[in-house]
Amino acid sequence: MPNRTDDPAKPGLRERKKARTRASIQSHALRLFTQQGYEATTIDQIIDAAEVSESTFFRYFPTKESVVLFDEFDPRIVAAYNAQPAELSPIAAMRAAMREALRGLTDEQRQEQRERLPLMLGVPALRAAMLDQLSQGMLLLSEAIARRSGRPADDFQARTVAGAIVGCMFAVLGELMDDPDRDMFQLIDEAFAYLENGLDL
Repeated sequence: MPNRTDDPAKPGLRERKKARTRASIQSHALRLFTQQGYEATTIDQIIDAAEVSESTFFRYFPTKESVVLFDEFDPRIVAAYNAQPAELSPIAAMRAAMREALRGLTDEQRQEQRERLPLMLGVPALRAAMLDQLSQGMLLLSEAIARRSGRPADDFQARTVAGAIVGCMFAVLGELMDDPDRDMFQLIDEAFAYLENGLDL
């Protein structure tokens, strides 16, 4: 029987400790941002609340913006997408991957997503950085779509599909700006269902 500690898919102790430190810093920062506002919160206050050194903070987060923007969602989605059955269309495979990635979030992670969203939408600097992050995510998705379809990484059609997928996320964000009480996770699935059905009005 294989040794559990030798499982290459399981993060090692060092990686788990790093993940806990990163999550702790981000959790304390989000709490402070919620309590006293993003602009009013300093990096020094986050460092004190998380009980870490300045060098530790900057090892995980190069800027205050990155504390809000960081998540591990994109790699999870791509991994789930790559694992979908080959017979699924790119859109159907992405919808299934999104569902799988969302189901994998803990209650705490879901709550953090809900806490991050008003900040990303309400703070101009964060909103601009988030849009840039979505653009980078589109390139990551387009490469995964191209690879799955046996196309070159820079294939235009694959990029077009990835652009439509990111467009869904923009639509979800727009809906949440109008009505912050909407369920973000339900909206994502609805948007992908609409895209999968050909955007027929």
